[in-house]
Amino acid sequence: MNKGKLLIVGFGPGHFDHLTERAREAIRESEVVVGYNTYVDIIRDLLTDQEIVRTGMTEEVSRAQEAVRQAEQGKKVAVISSGDAGVYGMAGLVYEVLIEKGWHPDTGVEVEVIPGISAINSCASLLGSPVMHDACMISLSDHLTPWETIAKRIEAAASADFVIALYNPKSGRRVRQIVETQRILLQYRSPGTPVGLVKSAYRERQQIVLTTLGDMLNHEIGMLTTVIIGNSTTFVYEGLMITPRGYQRKYTLSKEIQDLKPHQRLQVEAEPWSLNAFGESSGKFVKEQNIATADKRKASVHPASLAHEALSVLQAKGLVETGITTIPFTKPVSIFEVAVSPGVANKIITPEQLVLLAEIAGD
Repeated sequence: MNKGKLLIVGFGPGHFDHLTERAREAIRESEVVVGYNTYVDIIRDLLTDQEIVRTGMTEEVSRAQEAVRQAEQGKKVAVISSGDAGVYGMAGLVYEVLIEKGWHPDTGVEVEVIPGISAINSCASLLGSPVMHDACMISLSDHLTPWETIAKRIEAAASADFVIALYNPKSGRRVRQIVETQRILLQYRSPGTPVGLVKSAYRERQQIVLTTLGDMLNHEIGMLTTVIIGNSTTFVYEGLMITPRGYQRKYTLSKEIQDLKPHQRLQVEAEPWSLNAFGESSGKFVKEQNIATADKRKASVHPASLAHEALSVLQAKGLVETGITTIPFTKPVSIFEVAVSPGVANKIITPEQLVLLAEIAGD
């Protein structure tokens, strides 16, 4: 008997344009296709004469077991998942079922995992560039994972200032999890933190909502929604959600010729915030270098970047609570609205004033 093969296929967000060629080939060459009812319907136009094994929600284990059984009979079996099969998909479960049966890669059925575009990627592309910096994915489904564990992960990600993508945020039976998640996040982030809600990315019923952490529960959120929560530097510009990578710390994006030459850009002196700078220098030296770098940049750096950097410092010091939103431009310079803590003031503060406040506050 020929050794069978399991093709674990991630077909991306659900539009044929975002299905990889290898995923198409895997479905075409398979003899059996195993999948959740909705997923089988999405790829129906790619099916020819394959045997179809389809089940409802919560039947993942039976699908994995049937796929393994068919492969052990010498068949090529495609197990389909939306997004990426290795991200909350079927890949891990299929491997677990195989391991329970004593499977070994050299002697057992062949396994190929075919990657797809996960929701964090597809939804981010529709929102702008919210995941340009360190990010994590957290599923709010506590059907298989204890809520206590999920809550700890949310708090850890929030305190570490990750951009966070929430999968499975809410369903008909799970309505408290997203509320509790918002409560935890608001302990670490401003209510004005940008949040993107994307439902059914790249499918016919696609919906995109740009909101804030404080207001997100006033919008529809369901099982088909992915929630992307910005970090402390994420901002909104012309309906787009942008998370800076940090280039403004070293470069001036409005200048064609940079102050730092290529051979200088990786030197410790040009990166006083780096681990090497802390390892080779005292804290005092690092602080002095940071101040010197800030002084050099004030005259030429984009005011929007200065504002975000200063806001991050002030937030960390507990001096301001920010709700960053774009204001219609009357000049070719970006202005950001800052809501200062009650008892201090409510006013428009210029980026230069924010930088001065940060320097006065010190450590």
